[in-house]
Amino acid sequence: MTDFFALAPQETKDLLPFDELIEALRSGFIEGCEAPLRHHHTIKIPNDPDATLLLMPAWNSEQLGGIKLVNVNPGNADRGKAALSASYLLFDTKTGHHLAMLDGGEITARRTAAASALAASYLANPEAETLLVVGGGRLGSNLPYAYRAVRPIKNVIVWGRNLEKSKTLVRKLKQDGFNASASAYLKHAVEEADIITCATLSKEPLVKGDWLQPGQHLDLIGGFTPLMRETDDQAIQRSSVFIDTDGAFSESGDIIDPIKNGVLSKEEVKADLSQLCSKKHSGRQTAEEITLFKAVGTALEDLAAATLAYRKFTGRRNSA
Repeated sequence: MTDFFALAPQETKDLLPFDELIEALRSGFIEGCEAPLRHHHTIKIPNDPDATLLLMPAWNSEQLGGIKLVNVNPGNADRGKAALSASYLLFDTKTGHHLAMLDGGEITARRTAAASALAASYLANPEAETLLVVGGGRLGSNLPYAYRAVRPIKNVIVWGRNLEKSKTLVRKLKQDGFNASASAYLKHAVEEADIITCATLSKEPLVKGDWLQPGQHLDLIGGFTPLMRETDDQAIQRSSVFIDTDGAFSESGDIIDPIKNGVLSKEEVKADLSQLCSKKHSGRQTAEEITLFKAVGTALEDLAAATLAYRKFTGRRNSA
């Protein structure tokens, strides 16, 4: 019988350093896999915002597959708890044997940040030094480290609805060598940044198009339903738009609404992440271009991350 391993959150995190994870995702987007569109289920919670249950399966040609179970409960913010809980089950597709259970929260946070950094390796100006993180939660706290793997990030500005929470993240970033600061004024922070990355659950645009400066890269990764928006139509109109997968056309309010409003068409989207990684599109064209990357996430990323972690874990056990 195949051994089964259950990896704790810290073990999962330690097995996914951003430099290796970014390259694993790059290979995954080049090679591809079977990743059916995720299942969304709304759960009504009395006296709370609606919760969401996500099921995300994927399998590849290397006889590995997996499924992520995610619960998103926005009401947890008022309880001082994380909004997202997740687990990831990796299995052998030939035998169906379960191989490992990994912490889905760490996989989600790290692969999402790594996918943004992967996109930025094609879309952000090579000399970008100042990163603005909009949203200081679990995902937001990973983004500076992921971006530092692909761009010379020295300065990090953090903006969040809770300034004290932003300051807590800033203290951690300073300990890790960033010149970090918290901002109470989003407009000013946007104008100072080379890269703006948004990791929120906002249903109203936060970053306005008329705030954007030539040469900036805007990264939208928080919204994952048609009702969520992190930027407005003007930002879409001013930018060269890229997406992670075609799922953005059906799942992202930041793409669906501009198409509905006539400011964007599917044909005007420059490329997806697979096309960038396989060099079918060269990414940023000029230093002055404003680029925008909209991600909704894909089970391909989870499988690539889980596979990397599992192989590193079993490799260490076999060599011990």
